[in-house]
Amino acid sequence: MIIDACLLIINLYFMSQQNLKLDTMRHSASHVMAAAVKALFKDVKFAIGPTIDEGFYYDFDLGKQTLSAEDLSKIEAKMQEIIKADLPIKREEVSVKDALKRVKGQIYKEELIKDLEKEGKKKVSFYSIGDIFDDLCLGPHVKSTKEIGPFKLLRVSGAYWRGDEKNKMLQRIYGTAFATQKELDEYLKMLVEAEKRDHRKIGKEMKLFTFNDLVGPGLPLWLPNGTVLIEELEKLAKEHELAGGYLRVKTPHLAKEEMYKISGHLPYYVDTMFPPMVMEEDNGQKVTYYLKAMNCPHHHMIFAAEQRSYRDLPVRLAEYGTCYRYEKSGELFGLMRVRSMQMNDAHIYCTEDQFASEFLAVIDLYLKYFKIFGIDKYVMRLSTHSKEGLGKKYIDNEKLWLKTEDMVRNILKKGKIPFVEVADEAAFYGPKIDVQVWSAIGREFTLATNQVDFAVPERFGLVYKDNEGKDQTPICIHRAPLSTHERLIGFLIEHYAGAFPTWLAPVQVKILPVSDKFLEYALEVKNKMFSQGIRVDLDDSAESLGKKIRTGEQEKVPYLLIIGEKEVTAKQVAVRQRVKGDLGSQDVDGFIKQIKDEILNRK
Repeated sequence: MIIDACLLIINLYFMSQQNLKLDTMRHSASHVMAAAVKALFKDVKFAIGPTIDEGFYYDFDLGKQTLSAEDLSKIEAKMQEIIKADLPIKREEVSVKDALKRVKGQIYKEELIKDLEKEGKKKVSFYSIGDIFDDLCLGPHVKSTKEIGPFKLLRVSGAYWRGDEKNKMLQRIYGTAFATQKELDEYLKMLVEAEKRDHRKIGKEMKLFTFNDLVGPGLPLWLPNGTVLIEELEKLAKEHELAGGYLRVKTPHLAKEEMYKISGHLPYYVDTMFPPMVMEEDNGQKVTYYLKAMNCPHHHMIFAAEQRSYRDLPVRLAEYGTCYRYEKSGELFGLMRVRSMQMNDAHIYCTEDQFASEFLAVIDLYLKYFKIFGIDKYVMRLSTHSKEGLGKKYIDNEKLWLKTEDMVRNILKKGKIPFVEVADEAAFYGPKIDVQVWSAIGREFTLATNQVDFAVPERFGLVYKDNEGKDQTPICIHRAPLSTHERLIGFLIEHYAGAFPTWLAPVQVKILPVSDKFLEYALEVKNKMFSQGIRVDLDDSAESLGKKIRTGEQEKVPYLLIIGEKEVTAKQVAVRQRVKGDLGSQDVDGFIKQIKDEILNRK
C-alpha cells in the first residue's frame, strides 16, 4: 500500500512536469494562431491568448469581420505553414515606454501595458516568432515553432474584453494541442462523446432543470425530476454527516455589510458578490446588506452564540446553504457556472491537536462519496499562497500561512495521500485542497474542496476555554465534499450520460401495460411499489408496447415492468433492466425486495 502511494506520488510529479511542458507548447500554439490570423486578416486588434485546462484561446477584434468554420480551416493551414518553417521564438525585455510605442494602435495591448505600469512595472517582455509576429507576453514558450505538436482549432465564440459585458465583444478562437497525434485523436473523440453527454442537453430532455429570462441568467429552476436528485443527494449527505458527528444548522440568505467586512469577504470577494442593498431602518439609520456569497461567516456567528470549552470541540456545523455570486454573464455555463447555488457546506471548529484527524476524516468522506458515484480517477490539489499576494489576495500573515501549509502538507504525507501542490491559488484566509475528478469519459472537473482557516475565527473573536481556563482561538476547516447541487449534478449528468443509478434516478420503475384491459392490475402493482417508497410511473397511453419501451429507454428509467395476460394470471411482472435487457418474469414482492436493496445500498 505504501509502495503504491509512493509510485502514485512519483507519477503525479512526472505528470506535473509533462503538464508544464504541454502548457508551454499550447501557449506557443496560441501565439502561432495569432500570427496566422494576422497574416490572413487586415487591421486585427489582438487581446489575450492564454492557455486553459484543455488547450488555449486567443481573443481578437476583427471589426465587422465574423469568423466562420471555413475561416478556422484557413487559419489551421496557415499555422501548419508557420510550424513547418521552424521559426525561432525569442524573448525580449523592453521598457514600458518602448513597449507602448511598439504596440501603438493595438488598444488592448496598450491598456494591458498601462495597467502593468500602474502596478510599478518598469519593463515588460515580448515574444517574437521569427520576423512575422511579436506579442506582449510573460511566457514561457518553446524555442521554435517546430516544437509545437499536433493541434486542432475547435470553435469560435464571443467574449467580452476582460469578461466585462460593458466592454466590446471580441471573437475568441479555442484550440488545443498535444504531444502526439494519438492523444489529440483521443481528445477529439472524447469531445464528441462529451457533446452527447452535455448536461444542458440531457437536463432539458430529462426535464431536470430550466432557466428563464424573467427569473434571470444563472439562476436555475429545478423541475420535479431534478428536485428528486437534489433530495437524494441531501439525504446521502445527511446520513454521512450524522454518522460523522455533524450538527445541522440553518442560516439566512443575506447579512449586514459589517459581518462581511470582518470576515474579509469585503473587500477580498467584492467582485463576485451581488451589489449592496441599502435599507433605511425605523430609526432612520441606513444599513447595508449583501446576499451571502459564502456560508462561513454565518456559521461563525452560530459558533459564537454560546460559550465553548475544549471538551465541546470539535464542533461540526453543517448546512445545505444557498449562496449567491455575481458571475459575469460571459462566464455563465449551464449548471457549472451559476449565480445561485446550494452548497454542501460545513465548518469544523477544532483544536490544533484535533486538526490532523479532522482533516483526514473529511478527505475520507470524499473517498466514500467517490466510491458511491463510481469516480475512479481523482487527485488532491494543495493550493498555497504567494508572497506577492499578501495583503492583496491573501490575509497578510506569512508566518501563519507557512505554518498552516506545512500542517496540511505533513498530514497528506503522513496519511499516504497523493497530492500535487500549486502556488498562488489558496483561499484568501488559508490553504485549500481542491479535489480534481475525472468523469467516465475522461473529462476533468474541480468538484470538492477542503480549506483551512487560520485567520477569520480570530477576526470574529471566536474562542473556547482550554484545560487551564484560558481563551484559545479554534482552527476552522471549511469543507464541501459534495460541492454544490448545481456543479455536482452537472458533473453526474455527464458521468452517467443521464442513466443515473437506481437510487438516484428520478423515476426508478415504469410500468407498461400491454393494453387497457391490464390497467387495473398495473395500478395495483404501482400502488404497492409506491407504498414501499419506490419512485414509480405508469404509462397508460394508447401507444404500442414497442413505443412505450422505446420511450422508457429514452427516459433512461432503470427498470421497465411489462404487464400482459401472462403476468396478470401469474400475479407477476416481466422485468426489463436498462443495461441487461429482459430478465424474465418475476414475483412482484421479490422484485420489490431486490430493488429496495439496490436503492438502500446505493448500488
